[in-house]
Amino acid sequence: MNDLVSIITPSYNTARYIERTIESVKAQTYQNWEMIIVDDCSTDDTDSVVLPYLKDERIKYIKNEVNSGAAVSRNRALREAGGKWIAFLDSDDLWAPEKLEKQISFMKKNGYYFSYTNYEEIDEKGQTLGVKVTGPKKVSKRKMYNYCYPGCLTVMYNAEYIGLIQIKNIKKNNDYAMWLEVCQKADCWLLDEYLAKYRRGRVGSVSTQSIKTMIGWHYKLWHDAEGKNAVMSFCYTLWNLFYGFMKKKKYVE
Repeated sequence: MNDLVSIITPSYNTARYIERTIESVKAQTYQNWEMIIVDDCSTDDTDSVVLPYLKDERIKYIKNEVNSGAAVSRNRALREAGGKWIAFLDSDDLWAPEKLEKQISFMKKNGYYFSYTNYEEIDEKGQTLGVKVTGPKKVSKRKMYNYCYPGCLTVMYNAEYIGLIQIKNIKKNNDYAMWLEVCQKADCWLLDEYLAKYRRGRVGSVSTQSIKTMIGWHYKLWHDAEGKNAVMSFCYTLWNLFYGFMKKKKYVE
């Protein structure tokens, strides 16, 4: 249980939230981690909020030269990562204190290389919304193509086995693009515990967008990032919509 965990945290204008995000990492019962925050030219007070935390040498703060989007930020953080384990935590989300310890133990005990956990939803102020999200026990490559079941803030994979992941620069669904790469080498297994909190409803977040906008993002994922032709991209988009509806019925409380 002494392996280094690299935590990938893209940031853009989250000065109101990133302090709590960092504190949730510092509170982990598993302490051998590095947190790589890549700021995408924030125009708020993110710098001043993060600065005091840089006294902790485990926290690395990198700034993009130009605003480039979350895909570029995650790619850059992954190139900097030195851990055996890669975990993801956006700069407005939170972890339970035992998240890393339990997930690493779960993966080592079962010989898994790729896993995710359940999560709860909170609002912009950090209050619980009473929504709990889980997923299939095993997400195979085929299931991953059906829908993005893992919540980004819950995912962990073994970088020694999976290797360096770098995805194409798409504005949204770039976390899904990463899981599509990882699932080429390993199935994703569910640790059936609620170990993270996803902030829903923040201005500009995915959860505030219209269905029409999200359809466009899914199409771009398949067409631009995955290189599918127009017909296949449209079919995969419809497939995602269908399984997204089924997920809400089966895996969201």
